[in-house]
Amino acid sequence: MPIAINPQRLLKDLHDLRAIGASGNGVIRPAFSDTDIEARQWLAGRMRDAGLDPAFDPAGNLFGLPPEPGKCLLMGSHSDTQPEGGWLDGAYGVIAALEVSRASREAGGPPVAVVSFQDEEGRFGVLTGSRIWAGVLPLAEADALVDTSGVTFVEARRRMEPMVTGDFLPADRFSGFVEAHIEQGPVLDQQGESIGVVDAIVGIRTERFRFTGAQNHAGTTPMAMRRDAFQGLAAFVNDLNARLTGIVTPTTVWTIGHVRLHPNAPSVIPGDVEFTVQWRDGSEARLEAMTQTIRDCAAETAAARGLGLERSDFSALAPTAMDGGLMSNLSGAADRLAPGKWRRMPSGALHDAANLARLMPTAMLFVPSIGGISHDFAEDTAEEHLVLGVQVLAASLEA
Repeated sequence: MPIAINPQRLLKDLHDLRAIGASGNGVIRPAFSDTDIEARQWLAGRMRDAGLDPAFDPAGNLFGLPPEPGKCLLMGSHSDTQPEGGWLDGAYGVIAALEVSRASREAGGPPVAVVSFQDEEGRFGVLTGSRIWAGVLPLAEADALVDTSGVTFVEARRRMEPMVTGDFLPADRFSGFVEAHIEQGPVLDQQGESIGVVDAIVGIRTERFRFTGAQNHAGTTPMAMRRDAFQGLAAFVNDLNARLTGIVTPTTVWTIGHVRLHPNAPSVIPGDVEFTVQWRDGSEARLEAMTQTIRDCAAETAAARGLGLERSDFSALAPTAMDGGLMSNLSGAADRLAPGKWRRMPSGALHDAANLARLMPTAMLFVPSIGGISHDFAEDTAEEHLVLGVQVLAASLEA
């Protein structure tokens, strides 16, 4: 029997969750805040109503487990938000999973577990809850993490201690993981498409650079005699964009994201500029080629302008490929329900799925973000796309 979701029930749950921490069109529900805890308690109740057994682990992750023995598919995302967040980022994946689980149970289909991971949005770090659950970040190490106001992770999670039902669930309880999410970018919206089947979560590399020149008087130092650190940065950016043209693809991105200029005064030639470069792509080989190009460009810029160069704080996250079988199931469902209106695509943002892919077959599905807007109160998705995405998820169980 086909698994038929209930669109009205889905949308009501999405809007009921949206009301917890609502602020204008958006939501304020940071990890371990009063509104986040209220939302998790509400979700636990909806899981019970759907015939699932809620389970809170020590990190604040919430699972809804089918009563049937044996392995089952896990679906979900996160329900915490940015300090000023949109109403669908994470929440869509959790409620989509809940609706698929209910609909499958009603149709006599396979059991589906649901999860809302804690602190995906990074109050205490990147994907904190799923990193802990996946064994990437030991709980004892996570407990020492500190947010911007000086609160430690262990202090924050103590607020949820009365809700904890047991230790961390074993990963072998689940046969795989599927995460639905809004795209958070403009591709599907601009192309008039309805569904994205993610083939990989991009790798991310970040490095800090510093050009040092000579601070001097801005009115008396001839241009030809200057060692201007900021002019070095400007030349670097221009040259780098040209050099990367032959390496990158249309989905590759790179960003100068943070700049600190010293002394940052109108009448002083800058003697020092520190800046970060971040680059993202789904190919490890391309990321490596970009790394060498970026470093070479910085070194040659510094040499040509008589500047010193320092590099520091290099970090690298490898690309994460999605599982071929789960992708095939989602693609087949998308082709049946949205013919000509779907595509395979990379995820340029990190998601909990990247951590779960270490443990089990994993896949992701995107629905459009209107205007490509996310991490903002204006974030939104058309209801028809919200419904279609869940219909595709449910249909993928029938493969």
